[in-house]
Amino acid sequence: MPTITGPVCPAPAPGAGCHHGTVSTAPTLAPTTAHRAAAIAAAEAPLTAGTDRYMRAAAGALVRAARAELREAGARRLTGACVLLLVGGGDNGGDALLAGALLAERGARVSAAAATDHPRAACAAAARAAGVTLAGAGAGDADAESAGAAVARFLAEAPGAGGAALVIDGLTGIGARGPLRRRAAELIAPLRGAGPRGERPFRVLAVDLPSGTGVDDGTLPGPVLTADRSVTFTCPRGAHLLPPAARAVGRLDVVDLGLPLPREAPLAVRPDDAALARLLRAPGGADHKYTRGVVGAWAGSLAYPGAAVLTCSAAVRAGAGMVRLVAPRRVTDLVLARRPEVVPAPGRAQALVLGPGTDPADAPRAVELRRALDAAARDFLPAVIDAGALGLLPAAMADGVHPGAVHVLTPHAGEAAALLTALGRTRTRADVEAAPAEAARALAEATGATVLLKDTPTLIAGPGPGPVLSVDPGPGWLATAGSGDVLAGILGALLAATRAQEEGRARPDSADPAAAESAESADPALAAALAVRLHALAGDLASGAGPGCTGRPLAALDLAGALPAAWSALHGARSRHDGAPR
Repeated sequence: MPTITGPVCPAPAPGAGCHHGTVSTAPTLAPTTAHRAAAIAAAEAPLTAGTDRYMRAAAGALVRAARAELREAGARRLTGACVLLLVGGGDNGGDALLAGALLAERGARVSAAAATDHPRAACAAAARAAGVTLAGAGAGDADAESAGAAVARFLAEAPGAGGAALVIDGLTGIGARGPLRRRAAELIAPLRGAGPRGERPFRVLAVDLPSGTGVDDGTLPGPVLTADRSVTFTCPRGAHLLPPAARAVGRLDVVDLGLPLPREAPLAVRPDDAALARLLRAPGGADHKYTRGVVGAWAGSLAYPGAAVLTCSAAVRAGAGMVRLVAPRRVTDLVLARRPEVVPAPGRAQALVLGPGTDPADAPRAVELRRALDAAARDFLPAVIDAGALGLLPAAMADGVHPGAVHVLTPHAGEAAALLTALGRTRTRADVEAAPAEAARALAEATGATVLLKDTPTLIAGPGPGPVLSVDPGPGWLATAGSGDVLAGILGALLAATRAQEEGRARPDSADPAAAESAESADPALAAALAVRLHALAGDLASGAGPGCTGRPLAALDLAGALPAAWSALHGARSRHDGAPR
């Protein structure tokens, strides 16, 4: 998924322009909030009509991103760099041509392959004047080489460029729909054939987003040339935050051109660490286990006893005041051997974790889970509905048991497809993987619950009309047995803490401003996002993964053990942001 950065140029003050030509409007950057393409275009239109200054400003931002990519690839200078522009007929093609002109003026060897007969005329003229070679039918020269030949020549030269080879993808813009047209698809085919990102002899810089992605829904309706970096303006588009398209974006630079944001509600949001950290509260002297949150876990089975160990360990290490466990005796013994503080009995709880390590085919365990599920729905008690408990949900709903927003479903794609199909909205696993945002919204609507759909990035959708939350799920090392059980335990602890804070705020004698602040800002979707973020940070710490480091294998218990350090690191983000005490 993309790593999002803020502006690559200083935001202009009201009444002043930026050094690369930004016009005088107030800064409006929203680097973690995605809006519909049509809404973005409508908001920008009054200012962009009849002027090319924004296009020139965009070209300047692309040049800086191109320099950054070439430096990361090992190139020391622009002089002699081999740059290929992929040019369509819209604004993005014009941006690419103007950026190519600037790069050529700085000594790069720039060629352009046009997938259209009508590239932006003024931009094409500026590119030619700077020394850019324009190929394809849009070149306007009967002797010009074909666009395909230009791509082939670039591929022949790129391996010998010593890291100084770059493709700028300006084939389509945010107004495009569906797969790439034939000419464009033919241009990217040999580039795609050069290998995956990180193994090919060139870098790819996308204007706005990789051409051919589903701009609003994050789908991949056809072939896409994955980018190493994408540069967009004002705010992300849906494809930047929603899988599977988000995985094609690479690093994302969101550049402030001084253009206004849409007024409508966003499509998707990526909560930043400071916002999530506000949900974390360190206990004070008056706290006890019930003000910190008590988790009731129906986890583990004779077939999968370790899941209970992992779920309970994660809940304890994520800050629960107490964890209760309801499980077969062998499972309980294994948990107590690892976590003697766990209470092996039902009782008062402020959130439940239902299902890790269970199988609906295990009839006695399924009966226990169903009773707990019914009670959680009846009492509107926060609950994580995971693994084996997910399969019980359709029958429970048929019996009149309906979950609410405080109940968080945690399916992977296969489980989501099975649930939707059982609820009369037939999906295959492939359907969910192709359009996970749509599937998450559909499942939230069908159940009335909050849905945490495991993917890269992970998506969280509530039953209401709000935006989908998109959260980095952490390093690939987290794809290991038991990782989901740890996530369920983290989420259970956070839901219990939220309920405990709500109870504290409701007490007449409550005067804890920190608890009040946390309760006011918390909701199940944000708690789920926080759980994913803590899980990811723990994965980074346990694996040693980070910038420039691939990390090392981890086990799920390693992940649980790293949770206190992850909690501290995230809480530190709040402290740095607003000066709150650690």
